[in-house]
Amino acid sequence: MSARAWSLLLVLSGTVFLEGIDIAMLAVAVPSIRSDLDLSTGTASWLLSAYVLGYAGFTLLGGRAADLLGRRRMFLTWLTVFLLFSGLGGFAQDGWTLIVARFVTGVASAFMTPAAMSIITTSYPEGPQREKALLVFAGTAAGGFSLGMVIGGLLTHQLGWRWVFFAPVLLAAVLLVAAVRLVPEGLRPARAAGGFDVAGAVTVAGAMLLLAYGIVRFEHGLDGWGATLGVLAAGALLTGLFVAIERRTAKPLVRLGLLRNAATVRADLGAMLFVGSFFGFQFLLTLYLQELLGWSALRTSLALVVMGADAILAPTLTPRLVARFGNVRVALGGFVSATAAYALFLRAGADWTYAAMFPMLLLTGVAFALAYGPLTIAATDGVAEEEQGLAGGLLTTATQLGSAVAISAVTAVHGLAAASGSASPLEAFRTALVVPVVMVALGAVSVATGVRGRGRGGRGPERVAAEPAGEKVATNGR
Repeated sequence: MSARAWSLLLVLSGTVFLEGIDIAMLAVAVPSIRSDLDLSTGTASWLLSAYVLGYAGFTLLGGRAADLLGRRRMFLTWLTVFLLFSGLGGFAQDGWTLIVARFVTGVASAFMTPAAMSIITTSYPEGPQREKALLVFAGTAAGGFSLGMVIGGLLTHQLGWRWVFFAPVLLAAVLLVAAVRLVPEGLRPARAAGGFDVAGAVTVAGAMLLLAYGIVRFEHGLDGWGATLGVLAAGALLTGLFVAIERRTAKPLVRLGLLRNAATVRADLGAMLFVGSFFGFQFLLTLYLQELLGWSALRTSLALVVMGADAILAPTLTPRLVARFGNVRVALGGFVSATAAYALFLRAGADWTYAAMFPMLLLTGVAFALAYGPLTIAATDGVAEEEQGLAGGLLTTATQLGSAVAISAVTAVHGLAAASGSASPLEAFRTALVVPVVMVALGAVSVATGVRGRGRGGRGPERVAAEPAGEKVATNGR
């Protein structure tokens, strides 16, 4: 790659790093925010859930908007929105201002992240260079989340929780200045002759919001299971209406034929189960370290840094493995590694040392390096350039819904086990840990079908190299 191509990749990866540290830093700071602003437990929990609603609810629409309205325009616009509302959160004096800021920040991420991914897939030629770029992008995302826990703990302890919001503002400002210079104009977006599919946009956003909200209700343990099931049913109904609209629209927002691509669907399903299981495991692990072992938030965050090993392995080791064995087999290795790491943690005791759990934590980081990047490549591989934003939106929607499902499920199972009175806190932790184990095992089965059906996954070293990425980056605007 040329220096300009590397610079562009650093900017795009910087935005997904920004997203990762933003989520992680807030998770660490919630107790301090709750205490300082005198928030109820329910209000404090919505600081995290509001972001999930905004992100999961609009990601699919955000991905398609990048294709239809321009990737550069969507990327720069929503990076600016992210900057502004993160700053608003830092100045907030009450819980509701924070919740609104987090929701809009989630919406901004829903448009910004698929746009960034589609800029990569359209700026770097299909082949080793694009794979390298996507692996760097994926590794940076996980590295941001892992480092964010440490940074959030330090900022909250030294400067106060408001810097958890101000620090992303500073990073976003630097990225925005660089992006204005480096992000290419790209191909002119194809304008639909029949106009923008407004009905499709409204129904898909409504469906995703309702589905995400229904899932979040389980997480918060709200009373009224009937109401929760009603919300999910309404989301499913809107999803069916969206499909009917897209079938009858001359220029649909989402071409349903993409959903008949078995490789894309398999990659999205695998990503949903893998990322969901990872966040469910990390959520339970944090509870185990802080509530059962009595560790501080800062000690906990430092202990989890090792899981960020994928930030180093993803751009260095994984490309070599992909070149030799193909995306699908490397991803399967990640699923198997994660299954082993989570299952081994079922033996966790009340007096475990860090040395005892270190191998499983490291194996979790290795698993992420092996699985997530290849899944990202597989989800966008072979998709037409004008639908790369849609492909990125589908992938991100899958991972967000998977994360929401996993956290809600482990919270519900943990709560039920603890409330039964027959299970100790350690037994409740072990019972809830079964959820991520089952999820990642199911993901392994799903990905394994791709090994049988595609062999090397279409990603071997025999492919002819395409034009240098630097040249494509430079010529996309012409």
